[in-house]
Amino acid sequence: MRALPLMIITLGIFTIGYRYYSAFLAAKVFALDAARSTPAYTHRDEHNYYPMSKWVLFGHHFAAISGAGPLIGPVLAAQFGFLPGLIWIVVGVVLGGAVQDFVILVASTRREGRSLAEIAREEIGRPAGFACALAILFIVIVALAGLGFVVVNALAESPWGAFTIAASIPIAMLMGGYMFGRHGGSAKAVRVATIAGVTALLAAVIFGKFVPEIPFLNSIFLLDRKLIIIAIAVYGFFASVLPVWLLLAPRDYLSSYMKLGTVLFLIIGIALVNPKLQFPALTPFIHGGGPIVPGKVWPFCFITIMCGAISGFHALVSSGTTPKMISNECHARSIGYGCMLLEALVAVVCLIAACALHPGDFYAINVPPAIYQGLDPSIGTPVNLEALTAQVGEKSLVGRTGGAVSLAVGMAQIFGSIPGLAGLMQYWYHFAIMFEALFILTTIDAGTRIARFILQEFLGRVHAPFKRQDWVPGTVLSSTLVVVAWGYLIWNASISTIWPMFGIANQLLAAIALAVGTTVLARMKKWKYLWVTLVPMVFVTVTTLTAAYQMVANHYWPKNATAFIVNLNITLIVIMAGSALFIFWSAFRKWRALRSE
Repeated sequence: MRALPLMIITLGIFTIGYRYYSAFLAAKVFALDAARSTPAYTHRDEHNYYPMSKWVLFGHHFAAISGAGPLIGPVLAAQFGFLPGLIWIVVGVVLGGAVQDFVILVASTRREGRSLAEIAREEIGRPAGFACALAILFIVIVALAGLGFVVVNALAESPWGAFTIAASIPIAMLMGGYMFGRHGGSAKAVRVATIAGVTALLAAVIFGKFVPEIPFLNSIFLLDRKLIIIAIAVYGFFASVLPVWLLLAPRDYLSSYMKLGTVLFLIIGIALVNPKLQFPALTPFIHGGGPIVPGKVWPFCFITIMCGAISGFHALVSSGTTPKMISNECHARSIGYGCMLLEALVAVVCLIAACALHPGDFYAINVPPAIYQGLDPSIGTPVNLEALTAQVGEKSLVGRTGGAVSLAVGMAQIFGSIPGLAGLMQYWYHFAIMFEALFILTTIDAGTRIARFILQEFLGRVHAPFKRQDWVPGTVLSSTLVVVAWGYLIWNASISTIWPMFGIANQLLAAIALAVGTTVLARMKKWKYLWVTLVPMVFVTVTTLTAAYQMVANHYWPKNATAFIVNLNITLIVIMAGSALFIFWSAFRKWRALRSE
């Protein structure tokens, strides 16, 4: 099977979905009104509430929602073959993921930029709101740990990538200061800052290639895993406490150019090279027993691929930073629905890049050597692994688990197959590693800020000033607690433990968000349109709760029931699942009450 026909079909379905289905949601279901004032104006405080131009906010939102999920999930799910992941991404995003993002963004924008938990409390009831806030707090910390784990594995011992990521921070702050601090966000200032910022970032990428050859810089940016965790935690803290226009929004906006530019170039590369998919449509591992993803294709394919199809984390962004900056309610269609389609496109190209590798090479990279030696030889032996290792300039690719390295190799292989670019494999590989880290880190900064908002809501029940998001002591303390929590999970994680738990947490949050969205529609008396959120909610709920039970019963508990981190993982899953079930029950009661009225 060749990749180009799959890419054409995917683009066609996404185009139809945006043109017709999102228009139906915008016009019929919600009747978006450009004349309605948004919280960015009614609550403007120059810190969290600030009206952004449509495309700057589009860049922020896309960068904030696009984390490890669309990159790593499809790569790991290649264990089942290319077909299950492809179907789930394409169908899931059009009917589920993009719908969730759009519905929550509109609901929050019309409720003064309130968080998902606050909307749940307002629409479903105070107990459900408390359960939602509790679930979200645990879920977002687990999600940030899962995202951060991939960044750590990508940047550890990689001075080129670490230098480029570090350089993006002062570049973004200079952009933010110029665009919004000095020129008030004018269109001209945005254009000038964009050109200068993108140019500077590309220069940092190119210069980063020489960092390992400069002893002084190499000693600074050659960091081991633990130092990378600390550095990311420090960055997450400052991204959470600084004004949104100074670091968070401009860095996400800047990163979106790198993200979308790389994805567009990868799509062009696929069109030119039309690589053959070395993986079959289905593998024997659909029945379970795979070395990467535990369990059968259902339910585990649907929690392994999260952000590319549907992601609860997106609901936090859609009810967190974005509704506080949206300047026109009608922009919700392109930002909410459109950004999610773009992320799904990222997931599809990553799935193609992974499946273009020979299965033997793929498993040799993604499976620990001790486990790989015991696999059935029928899955294939390495074919191009030695040549690929030499071409990308690494000492070894064997056992580089986590999905990031195999994706970078797959991307570099496609780029290197473009006529005239065959001799640049080393550059493309390290560029892809940097791209992955940049892609994911923008989700961590927005996620940390959102988790800080939620924690402040909790702490505000004990001490009222915490509810004020401009109260500096509360901002500093809550941000510190959040980064310490997800940093601890990363410190003690492995890909086999953190990714399935991340998937369960993320999809449970998606089900909760869809339940809240269904309640919003019921409150609006849109009973004939209730199916747009109810159908995906039921599917995601059943699938995720099944995966949660199987993960605890078959994988966490039997392996090492006495280990603290295993018990912590089990406890987190039980709390998240219990909170979700209570919210579903409360939402159902509310629907019934509203219907009887």
